[in-house]
Amino acid sequence: MIPYGRQDISEADIEAVVAVLRSDFLTQGPAVPAFEKIVADYCSVRHALAVNSATSALHIACLALGVGSGDIVWTTPITFVASANCALYCGAQVDFVDIDPRTYNLDVRCLAEKLALAEQTGTLPKVVIPVHLSGQSCDMAAIRALADQYGFRIIEDASHAIGGKYRNESIGNCRYSDITVFSFHPVKIVTTAEGGMALTNDAELASRMALYRSHGITRDQAQMTHAADGPWYYQQVELGFNYRMTELQAALGVSQMARLDEFVARRHALARRYDELLAGLPVTIPYQLPETYSGLHLYVIRLQFDAIASSHLEVFESLRAQGIGVNLHYIPVHTQPYYRKLGFKGDEFPEARQYYAEAISLPMYSGLSFEDQDRVVRALAESLR
Repeated sequence: MIPYGRQDISEADIEAVVAVLRSDFLTQGPAVPAFEKIVADYCSVRHALAVNSATSALHIACLALGVGSGDIVWTTPITFVASANCALYCGAQVDFVDIDPRTYNLDVRCLAEKLALAEQTGTLPKVVIPVHLSGQSCDMAAIRALADQYGFRIIEDASHAIGGKYRNESIGNCRYSDITVFSFHPVKIVTTAEGGMALTNDAELASRMALYRSHGITRDQAQMTHAADGPWYYQQVELGFNYRMTELQAALGVSQMARLDEFVARRHALARRYDELLAGLPVTIPYQLPETYSGLHLYVIRLQFDAIASSHLEVFESLRAQGIGVNLHYIPVHTQPYYRKLGFKGDEFPEARQYYAEAISLPMYSGLSFEDQDRVVRALAESLR
């Protein structure tokens, strides 16, 4: 089976992890800050906090921005559920903004229209979470302009996008957002097995996220309510969580970051080749905005059913039967049973629903060979007959 995504682990990666196993620290040692610095330097951002998952990073990002009961957070329906769940963890409400039919990212025109209506009804969001689907940046300058107009904060969910660029600058620099979040899950561009990171240029937000990451505990006397009782002393000043990344994960991340640009360049070569190989088939290939350089975590096609006799399910099952591990990213969040219980009917956001009815993620990872890519395209052509 050719998977839709997989990690690329080198001998250097393995040696980096083994070195930690032989060291004095398996957690809370030097590897985590080293990883944070490498990512921060790569993205040209001031602060980076490594955590055990991107979900945790989204959660502490919301907490640091003061999201709580009575607040509303908006995101896109075409994303993994964590992009919305993070607000619910804080006691806030969630709503969605439909997607752009070309990029499948949050549609800025829909966002502007929804904000204008929300201002009239007093229901403006506290935070908007644009998601860089497949690794292509949303139109962050336009979203920032709306944030300045309406007063909301921005968390970029860049779980798919490390190594990508927007307007020739690294995604993650937080030029247009308060906080950016990356994921290092095994199918992502670089991996720490499981893991995530929150980046910001705001020292106060970084300090808050650091507290939430580790039980709300501090040894910094400046954050304490009174002088320390002794060198052993710490205080819990917030209700935090155990969201720390281990030294093993961070060491793997440090090693992987050395090949980040190589990984993304290879994904672009594969995407260009897919574009050429699929040109004669009844599918819509991914659209790339000229001002973005995608991390290309995913390569999503859409089936053109006016030229295909088979159903979405039949094409998908045919590909799986031929050993092609395709997937579908994502089921619209508002259609999930949990969100139905919150009041969503499932028929909102027509562009998201149309996308879901047509989308298939083809295999995309740096280790995918051209021979296996040819096999994917042959299987797809067979499935479309």
